[in-house]
Amino acid sequence: MIVHELSESACREILGRSHVARVACSRQGQPYIVPISYDFDGEALYGFSTLGQKVIWMRENPRVCVEVEEIDNRFQWTTVLVFGHYEELRGDEHAAARERARGLFEERETWWLPAAAKVNPPEHHVPIVYRIVIEWMTGRRAGRT
Repeated sequence: MIVHELSESACREILGRSHVARVACSRQGQPYIVPISYDFDGEALYGFSTLGQKVIWMRENPRVCVEVEEIDNRFQWTTVLVFGHYEELRGDEHAAARERARGLFEERETWWLPAAAKVNPPEHHVPIVYRIVIEWMTGRRAGRT
């Protein structure tokens, strides 16, 4: 098996064709990782969520890492890591970004799921649109040659 570094353009290509990732955040020294649904506009990752642990933690500490992967088998895989920060898109100053996010979301059927699915207490059904502003990224691809 040979592992290759990906160029930034190759990383962006992977981000553009996937819509599921894992976001890692931390609070008071405790890491937390959870799957997210996202869309990519070439510059930032956009997501939609309800108020829960992930959002509460990212509000407290906006530094995040997002992992996107494509796995064929244990010898053939691609992984992209995005390092950046969480930013909620609310208020007048984020109106254009919210519109951008909505446009991206609407390109996919049932874009509101799973974020708009029924949630159990103590989570609240409050729609939150956010983006992960990319500061830098890295990626690797493994293959047999």
